Amino acid sequence: MDPFSLRALDLFEGLEDDQLGELAAMGTEFSFTPGQELFREGAPADFWWVLLDGCIDLVRHVGRQEMLLGRMDVPGRWAGGFRAWDENGVYLATGRAGTDGRILRVPAEALRTWSVRWFRFGNHILEGLFRTARRFESLTREKESLIALGTLAAGLAHEINNPASAATRAAEALGRSCDALLDSLRRLAANALTAEQFTGLDRLRLELTTRPAPADPMAAADSEEAVSAWLSAHGVVRPWAIAPVLASAGADVAWCEEVAAVLDGRTLEPGLEWVVSTVSTDRQLREVRDSTSRISALVAAVKSYSELDRAPVHPTDVAEGLESTLVMLGHRVPAGVTVVRDYGDGVPQIDAVPAELNQVWTNLVTNALDAMGERGTLRVSTRPDGDEGVVVEVADTGGGMTDEVAKHAFDPFFTTKPVGQGTGLGLDIVRRIVDRHGGEITIDNAPGTTVLRVRLRRAVGSDVR
Repeated sequence: MDPFSLRALDLFEGLEDDQLGELAAMGTEFSFTPGQELFREGAPADFWWVLLDGCIDLVRHVGRQEMLLGRMDVPGRWAGGFRAWDENGVYLATGRAGTDGRILRVPAEALRTWSVRWFRFGNHILEGLFRTARRFESLTREKESLIALGTLAAGLAHEINNPASAATRAAEALGRSCDALLDSLRRLAANALTAEQFTGLDRLRLELTTRPAPADPMAAADSEEAVSAWLSAHGVVRPWAIAPVLASAGADVAWCEEVAAVLDGRTLEPGLEWVVSTVSTDRQLREVRDSTSRISALVAAVKSYSELDRAPVHPTDVAEGLESTLVMLGHRVPAGVTVVRDYGDGVPQIDAVPAELNQVWTNLVTNALDAMGERGTLRVSTRPDGDEGVVVEVADTGGGMTDEVAKHAFDPFFTTKPVGQGTGLGLDIVRRIVDRHGGEITIDNAPGTTVLRVRLRRAVGSDVR
């Protein structure tokens, strides 16, 4: 490369002849033709490219579309070479020739050696700039992970508290019921209950398991009052403790008369207490089973949400991720907000990183809930997008966005929430994750309804990670 041909470029103004000569010796001049790709977005920026003549379009994929970011159409404009100062530097766009032309290509490692040799202070400034940018990016990603972890922990703590407390209460009550059961059996044995009497009593107990409980509260109250009056009339000492359980199990005065016909005066009260204890024990066991099943379901939802046991990229059911996200955020849904699930039929699985998509759904659902306040409708829907992918929509009936907010919604660190609320990252985290999956996200801001629409392709490249 002739160093004196570079002298006309403003980029090299102020360089001494030996400096310019050394730089020219490190580089190689290339000719390009229209449509030729010189460097690709995301690839290691191992070369520094300086335009000598012609035009190069700088394009970048945003969702499914290719966006023109700018043009190198003035000699002296440059691109790439970032690995001269940042070992992880990549091209920020794809360089594609728009016309015939010429370009100077300098290896990044050689550029670093040259810049350190002649401009040590300037090289330190550039390295500091790249390190600062990289550190900020790293901190942002760490914050994203902490936000996701915090959401997961808070959601799990709130959702698991109710069934865990219910299981604890049921276990404590079960202990009391078992004590009462054993005490009633001891009293029956002490009063010489015969085998025939016990068989008849157990038959009547089993009959209660087939009877429906009174559905009408007034009818239930009347039945309880009638049973309590019958117990008092037959000398039962604690009718207030026995009557509610018997009545709720479907017992009536006729059933009590049948018990009295089987038992005698000494065994009537302990026999009824035995029946009450068995009914209570069965209910408490059922409550423990239901509560622990709910806890198991929550653990399964957490497992699905965090995707701890799956490969980074694999076929993913977006409805499953949405559902686990709604479970994790269930504690945040006010009583006045209705959640509508509209999972379409025939929605294909997509290749994705499920844990990252769950961060998308978490942010979108959280923003929708914040927009509605205490009342409204949250609609979460999925549907096929032709043969290529899926569409996911998160809609709310909140106050909507202004045109200015919608314009900047995906800008880094843009947020409308006060200090201390929200993630502080706006929707930039959502957009970047969707971009990595080769998808796109848009806002449909109509009066009374705001819809965040995410389109994802069925298959993505190996660059999703």
